[in-house]
Amino acid sequence: MTVTVSVDVVLPCLNEAEALPWVLSRIPAGWRALVVDNGSTDGSAEIARALGATVVTETRRGFGAACHAGLLASDAEVVCFCDCDASLDPGLLTSFVAAVAAGETDLVLGRRRPRGLGGWPVHARAGNLVLARLLRRRTGLRLRDLGPLRAARRTGLLGLELTDRRSGYPLQMVVRAADAGWRVREVDVPYLPRTGKSKVTGTWRGTWQAVRDMSRVLAEPAGTAGAGARGRAAAGGAR
Repeated sequence: MTVTVSVDVVLPCLNEAEALPWVLSRIPAGWRALVVDNGSTDGSAEIARALGATVVTETRRGFGAACHAGLLASDAEVVCFCDCDASLDPGLLTSFVAAVAAGETDLVLGRRRPRGLGGWPVHARAGNLVLARLLRRRTGLRLRDLGPLRAARRTGLLGLELTDRRSGYPLQMVVRAADAGWRVREVDVPYLPRTGKSKVTGTWRGTWQAVRDMSRVLAEPAGTAGAGARGRAAAGGAR
């Protein structure tokens, strides 16, 4: 039996004018694209509106700030997250949402599998590998990636009471979900060379800052998330 749910796709955006047309064209029919403009100067917000997306403005800089602004703006049963640089296809989220909607899992993550040259710098892969190992030690989750393509029920995500507003946001989501007893699934997805220059993994400095942010998240004591996080995720996101 097919389970139908409302879906919003949060797309944190900072100067992604070139990538937006392709990304938005890949949003599944019936889903809403929430483009969170995080201070773009290249007309990204205007392009997104012209292409039918809902634009949310977040003036506080930071990947986590943009992601959380999108989560707070959502009113859908299931919320997805996807980078806005054309490195990941939001159309792949259909299977993620189906698994969450059917109650098979609470959080689905995309494990990035590079396609083409230059898609994922060596230093970024190395940092991701180290963090995955630290995550396993901290939570027991045997994940191989901490990629940005993901889906979960909105009420469950709000119950995690996420506080990081920088690069640690995706990791904090996984750590607090694990602490709350969520079922986490990892699915292989193709990772394409991004359009434009990365604000984080495109430089050693950006990668190092991301690792620092995530290290702070890993140092959080277990049980930091809201007490109702597990119950809301498991209950099917009753609104």
